[in-house]
Amino acid sequence: MRIALALPYELEDRIVPEAAHHGHEIVSRSSSAGELASRIESVGADVALVEATERHLTENLLRVCDDAAVRVLAVVAGEIERRHAASVGLLETVDATASWSEIEGALVALGRVSEVVDIAREPRHGLVIAVWGPAGAPGRTTLAINVAAEIAAAGYAVALGDVDTHSGSIAPSLGLLDEAPGFAAACRLAGAESLTRAELERIGQRYSSGHSGFWVLTGIGRPSRWPELSASRVEATITECRTWVDYTVLDTGFSLEHDEEISTDLFAPRRNAATLAALQEADTVIAVGSADPVGMSRFLRSHVDLIETVAAERVLVAMNKVRASAVGANPAGQVRQTLARFGGIDHATLIPYDRAGTDAAQLSGKTLADAAPKSSARAAIRELVTDRLLPAPVTSLRPRRRGMRRWAG
Repeated sequence: MRIALALPYELEDRIVPEAAHHGHEIVSRSSSAGELASRIESVGADVALVEATERHLTENLLRVCDDAAVRVLAVVAGEIERRHAASVGLLETVDATASWSEIEGALVALGRVSEVVDIAREPRHGLVIAVWGPAGAPGRTTLAINVAAEIAAAGYAVALGDVDTHSGSIAPSLGLLDEAPGFAAACRLAGAESLTRAELERIGQRYSSGHSGFWVLTGIGRPSRWPELSASRVEATITECRTWVDYTVLDTGFSLEHDEEISTDLFAPRRNAATLAALQEADTVIAVGSADPVGMSRFLRSHVDLIETVAAERVLVAMNKVRASAVGANPAGQVRQTLARFGGIDHATLIPYDRAGTDAAQLSGKTLADAAPKSSARAAIRELVTDRLLPAPVTSLRPRRRGMRRWAG
């Protein structure tokens, strides 16, 4: 195995003789992440062994290694270093006090890119639902979370992914740690052609409650990390999610702009590529808007762009925060009339504005089903899920037993 190093001298002095003794080749010895990043494409390494510190492990090094198909293993000396590795999206670690045989085993496992087959579970071909909405906080994340919760409550295996490259919000909304963004980690593994169901369960977090439980792939904590979610990686991650769960629900960004139209570098990464890829890969797109004059204006203008991106028959419209105080008497009728007149949109789902219920969910980091089970907003979302997203229940038709008439003799 050809190994590239970015380690402090004392750790390097311990590992190099052991690696050479066991037949491995050290192809590069760098003193920093930047130095290793500049060499990695030319040295032909199979794996990189680095210390999990800011000096030896950076997001840029991971990107360069991913592009060169070089897997990375981080050496951690404590919780601070483990957290740093997680913060840049690297979950493959080994303890600094580990013996060479343990380090070698971890390196060999990284270098062997193979599909993990779980004979206990048949591969699925799950469906993908993307939740999109224009700028202005129409409630994309809230709707995505609660759609996932209601599908899971119906007995299906569900994964909720945060694909928003502008303001990922699923983790704080559910009270989950976002120091290790799960969707970005999945994309990185997909780029190295090593994303499997086992890896998805390792990097995913689990939201569990009395009503439902589902997997969560959290979003990027810092918007500057958007280049990690390239179109090809997002597509590969979604493909693997189909084999993992019955339904994958994706919370996307708002922008549908094609960045290449304003860029001279046609091969540069695109910030909106993750959203566009998620929408194009989805079986169903829920387009959500805010039911007030400004929100509906934004929605109707952006809906035109959405239909140019996604076939109209795959789009379901949901108007959120429906209330008389914003649109006048008979708010449901007003909203439906506006959608039909200016957007040609019929059969939209209307979600009442339940501020108390949604605030309770935000405060507790829970779904509406857990924080406010009798919420009117939750009832509307549940109806959307059961009537328009899930297959119709199969009912067995049994012949009626007719009662026997008694005839008077």
